[in-house]
Amino acid sequence: MPKPDSSLSAVVVSGGKQYRVAPGDRILVDRLSAEAGSAVKLGRVVFFADGSGVKVGSALEGMDVDARVIDHRRGPRIESIRYKSKKRVRVHHGGRAHLTALEIIAVGGVGLETEEEEEAKEEKPKGTAAKKAKEKPTVKATTRARAKAAPKAEAVVETKEEEAPKKTTRRRAKQETE
Repeated sequence: MPKPDSSLSAVVVSGGKQYRVAPGDRILVDRLSAEAGSAVKLGRVVFFADGSGVKVGSALEGMDVDARVIDHRRGPRIESIRYKSKKRVRVHHGGRAHLTALEIIAVGGVGLETEEEEEAKEEKPKGTAAKKAKEKPTVKATTRARAKAAPKAEAVVETKEEEAPKKTTRRRAKQETE
């Protein structure tokens, strides 16, 4: 989907392919040797645009795009078949590409909020949720309390009454008669 011209975006080269990215985008690139969850810098930026202007070529030296590795996946199955009638020529190739999913964090130093800022915002709701959880007992806790309160001796007596002598099988009966 084309992005509006006034938004912050860049064109990055990874694996011989070009990707137009903006902060917050998720893209699939050829497999990178990075762990899932680690940060990656894409250094080959060929185009940069923000609301004020456009930079191309040598003006982009030193600019990079910060991304985070989300996951390593495999792409869809792609097959190619070549066939020539009456010539005994049948060639079949196929495979799945190894890909890495990236989330773009910042383009040229400008981007999304950092994880520390997000954690600071999330701390307040966690505290109130914990207080509500302490006030209301859970279903598991009430069933455990009932199980502890039930007398154990009655349960043992019931199992002894329910046990019946085992029936002898035909094979065992035949062996005993011989």
